Amino acid sequence: MSKIMIIGAGGVGTVLTHKCAQHPEVFSEILLASRTKSKCDAIKAKVEKATGHTGLSTAAIDAEDVPALTALMKAFKPVICLHVALPYQDLTIMDACLAAGVHYLDTANYEPKDEAKFEYSWQWAYQDRFREAGLTAILGCGFDPGVTSIFTARAAKHHFDEIHYLDIVDCNGGDHGKAFATNFNPEINIREITQKGRYYENGEWIETEPFEIKKSLNYPNIGTRDSYVLYHEELESLVKNYPTIKRARFWMTFGQEYLTHLRVIQNIGMAGIAPVKFKGQEIIPLEFLKAVLPDPGGLGENYSGETSIGCRIRGIKDGKEKTYYIWNNCSHQAAYDETGAQGVSYTTGVPAMIGGMMFLTGKWTGAGVYNVEEFNPDPFLEKMNEYGLPWQEKTGIELEV
Repeated sequence: MSKIMIIGAGGVGTVLTHKCAQHPEVFSEILLASRTKSKCDAIKAKVEKATGHTGLSTAAIDAEDVPALTALMKAFKPVICLHVALPYQDLTIMDACLAAGVHYLDTANYEPKDEAKFEYSWQWAYQDRFREAGLTAILGCGFDPGVTSIFTARAAKHHFDEIHYLDIVDCNGGDHGKAFATNFNPEINIREITQKGRYYENGEWIETEPFEIKKSLNYPNIGTRDSYVLYHEELESLVKNYPTIKRARFWMTFGQEYLTHLRVIQNIGMAGIAPVKFKGQEIIPLEFLKAVLPDPGGLGENYSGETSIGCRIRGIKDGKEKTYYIWNNCSHQAAYDETGAQGVSYTTGVPAMIGGMMFLTGKWTGAGVYNVEEFNPDPFLEKMNEYGLPWQEKTGIELEV
């Protein structure tokens, strides 16, 4: 039984708090903190009613204020901090964890506020500091990054002698009924998908224009969807940790109506992250857009359909070519019925809970900074089947990519 601290009170924080509270034998006391305490209090009330957990508390905190965050950690004394707020805050939270002697887990890599740039270099640079402090930092323990990396680790452990071609495929086949909405933080989502794409091939990173590479792919229970190559951070760690990979790509589905809205947003300057003057004040257009778009955390009630995310892999086993597909489908409605949040939040929050559980129960150990594929995938995947994200796998099939 351990104390934990959760930072972030959006859709993912809602799911994470709910799922942790279902397991008081592991997560005995939970402090939920964010900039807006009233959001934390609302989540606390719902989770207490749903689970009966009696060890929940809340706090207001600016996750970029290292001294204040350190003081809060020292006062509460959590074993681990599960960070599901903004990726801008990864480094300040890691700094506070080091100062307070607290282990760390996140779901997305650090990116600077003033540039849409996704690299692990900033967080990997903390390796020596965490190792010398005897602390563990677990990076990217959501779904993608997270489960997709653990799927790859399973493939490497049980199905391949060498992985040669890795394609991560992410489809949201759901319908929320809104004209335009993002499924997680609009600011991060739009920055992520409007930057130039990248994929890895033969030891080099190949840059593409946004949405330049398109292919129609079939997804279980969903059907054919237009899928586009974009850059995603787990590619960086996976090609590092599995050097036999010859090519690694990340595909995500987008409907034509969504892309039309996105082009308009870009064309009129609302996707900008540079400050502009408005009525004598500086505002960032994308932050303003975030304020007027639907809250991703409120999409769940009328959300139908499923997500389907997985890895399609080709490689060598016992001297022969082999194909392998491993995936999870998640129902938006089932996620909402259980936690009050839609499927995209659910597929991020559940893995973060399981990652915390892996650490607290001694299944994942080691001082330093780790990406999730560096740990044993088997106990994690066993818990996915138990806790709402069952996965399936097939071998010897046509991969389409």
